[in-house]
Amino acid sequence: MNATPSETGQGTLSYEQAGVNYDLIDPLKVSAQRAAAATATLLSRHGFSEVAASRGESAYVVDVGPFYIASIVECLGSKALVADEMAALTGRSWYDGIAQDTIAMAVNDLITVGATPLVVQAYWAAGGSDWFGDAERAQALVAGWKRACEVCGVAWGGGETPALAGIVEGGRIDLAASCTGLINPKQRLSVGERLAPGDAIVLLDSSGIHANGLSLARKLVERLPNGWLTEVAPGLGYGAALLAPTTLYSPVTEALWQAGIVPHYCANITGHGWRKLLRHPGAFTYRIDTLPPVPPVLSFIQREAKQDDREAYSTLNMGAGFALFVAADDAARCVEIAQAQGIDARVAGRIEAGPKRLLIEPLGITFGDEDLQLR
Repeated sequence: MNATPSETGQGTLSYEQAGVNYDLIDPLKVSAQRAAAATATLLSRHGFSEVAASRGESAYVVDVGPFYIASIVECLGSKALVADEMAALTGRSWYDGIAQDTIAMAVNDLITVGATPLVVQAYWAAGGSDWFGDAERAQALVAGWKRACEVCGVAWGGGETPALAGIVEGGRIDLAASCTGLINPKQRLSVGERLAPGDAIVLLDSSGIHANGLSLARKLVERLPNGWLTEVAPGLGYGAALLAPTTLYSPVTEALWQAGIVPHYCANITGHGWRKLLRHPGAFTYRIDTLPPVPPVLSFIQREAKQDDREAYSTLNMGAGFALFVAADDAARCVEIAQAQGIDARVAGRIEAGPKRLLIEPLGITFGDEDLQLR
């Protein structure tokens, strides 16, 4: 008789044990931000200036006069490794969804500042030229990339496809995307200057793990009796559940603008999990009273990794992929607009005056300012 998943586990499996330690990564990010900020004056040579409040946000914003330009670059991370493992087991390519994941990493960050995505560029770095010789896989990547661009209404401008033997492992590929967008008119800018007590917190549902936490998910597979094919729900295997494509949220933010709603702030819930709700530099208390449903694959990971709620919500999106901070009077309409775009949402809480902290009341979890240091 096969052991059940819970019988095969050892102890708690944390993100740090899977090889990702934000305590080591984040100081470099802060150092890089400070060095980068010192270059902002160089824009004046061209007659432009930066929007200083965008420093430390998910996208960088430049004032070019009649409108703002926003830009971002993001990599996929290790989700492609899951696609490779599942391809070996199932005989099909999963790279159409992987393409959407990569674009979502960039686009979902860009829209947090109020930008309309305009152009996407691709960076596909393979461990050798033979990676591109698998026509089915390569064409799935191309088709998925084009389709995600169409969903977001962006032009695919071009890209780079280097073969980096000795840098990227043979048979593997490192995927990244950059995205440039416009904030036009300037009133669409959303870098948190309007955030205030009384604002509502609207959470847009995730489709699964998205593209963050995959190092943990891949480490966990070592404990599972049937590996990637272990069921997380009836008829749904672990690998297939992990490969659910990341939701693209730009159709929602564009529809909000068309409805006359400008969010006071936005957060893409990626690395650091729900701690990302604390991203704004101001001192506010974020009180959550309603939780989204947790996708089966994330419940499975929490259970089999033996994580308590605090660890899980500090690492994974746990059902919330994107947060909108809006005027309380606009909250219900935001939910309706998101649902009209096929993305479920809910008014999850509110912002209050008080010390900088996140209170997830249904779970009794508190995160403070010390739990997220990105600036």
